[in-house]
Amino acid sequence: MTQPSQPTGGRIILLDIEGTTTPKAFVYQTLFPYAGEHVRDYLLQHLGDSSVRLAIDGLQQQNAADTEANFDPPLWWNTLPVNSTVAYVHWLMDRDSKLPALKDLQGKILVDGYESGQLRGEVYPDVRPAFERWTRQGRAVCIFSSGSVLAQKLLFSLSTAGDLTQFICAYFDTTTGGKQEAASYSCIAKELAAPPKEIWFVSDAAEELAAARAAGVETVLCARPGECDPAAADCRKVQSFDEVFP
Repeated sequence: MTQPSQPTGGRIILLDIEGTTTPKAFVYQTLFPYAGEHVRDYLLQHLGDSSVRLAIDGLQQQNAADTEANFDPPLWWNTLPVNSTVAYVHWLMDRDSKLPALKDLQGKILVDGYESGQLRGEVYPDVRPAFERWTRQGRAVCIFSSGSVLAQKLLFSLSTAGDLTQFICAYFDTTTGGKQEAASYSCIAKELAAPPKEIWFVSDAAEELAAARAAGVETVLCARPGECDPAAADCRKVQSFDEVFP
């Protein structure tokens, strides 16, 4: 198959995290288990924090919506907010939910893990050299992930390649919109004050790439060995950031 030519624009490079900058195994085998294992202790310690209460309220509202939709979530007991939240969080995580309230709470829990040194953000070896190269070229590096902005900043500030936040200009999460929704990419373009064609979105997920293209954004499949989404076989492809504006 003939690969589409590499775009000549790309003033802004918008990056996914899972399978793109960071191995999926780190997310699913390290970050998620850590959040799941520590959610009860975190809630007990921070139940009085207004931001934690806000996250719990969001989870309770979604639990009610899931119950109404007959999704059979765990019962929510108003008299047992911690137990109810823990059970529902685990239920959502088992389904790889992208619910903003869940991601917000996970991000808060991960703060403790990173600050205590138990967690360190994992990135592929080509990430830092690419960030440095793109910055020298005058391109802006931005992140769009299902994980909260807080979790994104933690991963890149305390990473195996050092503090990478110095190269990142903006962060977006699901509070902007779903990653499989074209409107999300239109919102990002508007916030960055950039024409969609000046944005190059790099992801390993076909549905995300299709949504970005629908918004007029340039797209590329990051088909890292062992991480590629077969459904995205017809997309422009690279196996490494070394191939992206070398």
